Formats: sequence, structure tokens, C-alpha cells
Amino acid sequence: MANEDEYGTPKENLTGVRKAAQTATDAVSREANALVTGAADHPYTATGLTLTVGLLSFAIGYVMGRSSVETKRSYWR
Repeated sequence: MANEDEYGTPKENLTGVRKAAQTATDAVSREANALVTGAADHPYTATGLTLTVGLLSFAIGYVMGRSSVETKRSYWR
């Protein structure tokens, strides 16, 4: 019975890439569930961390964007 699906047809054992993909999918699902549970238990901490990461990402992007612009000449002459 363990090798049959809900309709009674035999299931194919996963091997190789399919097994690795299933293992990775299971791990991501477990981690996402843990993240959601933690955020539900501590909503203010989750909000603070999200805002902090967002602001840091914005600041890094802004600084990188500003440093890539040549400031010696104006576009309009």
C-alpha cells in the first residue's frame, strides 16, 4: 500500500534529479512554514525586520546608483 497513490495505481520511486528536487521542495516548504509561524507569533519583530531589510536594500541600491553616474559633466550643456 505504501507504493500506491490515492487511486490505487503504483507510484514510481523517485531517483536522481527528481528525488533531489522533491527533497528541496520539502525543505523549502518546511522553512516557509516555520517563517510564517514565527511571523504570526511575533508580528512586530517580523515587521521591524522586514522594514530594516527593505531600507538597507534601498540605501545600498541608491548609493550604487549614485556612484555609477558620472558627476563631472552635466547632461544638458
